Amino acid sequence: MNKHLIFQKIIRKEIPSNIVYQDNIVTAFTDIQPKAPIHILIVPNDFIKSANDINKKNKDIFAHMLYVIVNIAKEKRISKEGYKIIINCNKNGGQEINYFHMHLLGGKKLKSLY
Repeated sequence: MNKHLIFQKIIRKEIPSNIVYQDNIVTAFTDIQPKAPIHILIVPNDFIKSANDINKKNKDIFAHMLYVIVNIAKEKRISKEGYKIIINCNKNGGQEINYFHMHLLGGKKLKSLY
């Protein structure tokens, strides 16, 4: 089974997951292998393979994803102390599932990559 099918099954609620937000554009759910006390994945409901597939037709989805992330951060009470948003693109960028997604991490002091 292709790994990206996992996200599609979560979106359709065919497999159990902890969905923290869902609308007709995106779904957000907790990561099953968290790297921080709060680790939420935000995915578009329609399949987009990677950040390289952002185009003129779908670009508004990504602004909506960031809007949802900010609201989740406020709801989880991590917006004032700070949080990290991560987007990995393709194999060398650390993308393990070929389905565009953003990571929201917070709840502790996170290390900088630089």
